[in-house]
Amino acid sequence: MTGGSVDLGRRGVLLLGATAVLAACASTGRGADGDRARERGAGGDRVRTDLEPLERRFALLGRLSDAHWLGTALGGDSRLSVPGPTDVRLVGVARLEAGAVAALVGEPRWDFKPETPGPPPEPLAEFVPAGAGWVRSESFDGEVTSEGDSGVFYLDPKTDSVYFDAVDQ
Repeated sequence: MTGGSVDLGRRGVLLLGATAVLAACASTGRGADGDRARERGAGGDRVRTDLEPLERRFALLGRLSDAHWLGTALGGDSRLSVPGPTDVRLVGVARLEAGAVAALVGEPRWDFKPETPGPPPEPLAEFVPAGAGWVRSESFDGEVTSEGDSGVFYLDPKTDSVYFDAVDQ
């Protein structure tokens, strides 16, 4: 064996090792990281209508329908950020099953009060019910989100709608 062939072998092994490391770091698009990547959408302005990510995160709301929402990565525009878990902002509107909002609002432990959310992101404006009578409860907000997450949830008993703005960590 000559020194040149040994060097070529070492280079090949190094190249193979580097490729394996890069492949291991790449997202497969499956599981929670894949969900987060899809929720980011194209610049966070692609309106999504799928229900599973919302029903999984906000189980207390029950079955949802007619959802329109955005998923936006927070802090993802920094060139100095370290790869790793990313907080994702979920904002949107959905409908609960008939009568579900009245049942939730009727729970005395949550003490819902009238409160109107700020204006929605432009891509969602057309989906927010006009003339909604929104109510909100901080204690309800805390129960809807899982540990470490945060969010606000406005409910409208007239349309059985929820407007949410939450951060999934």
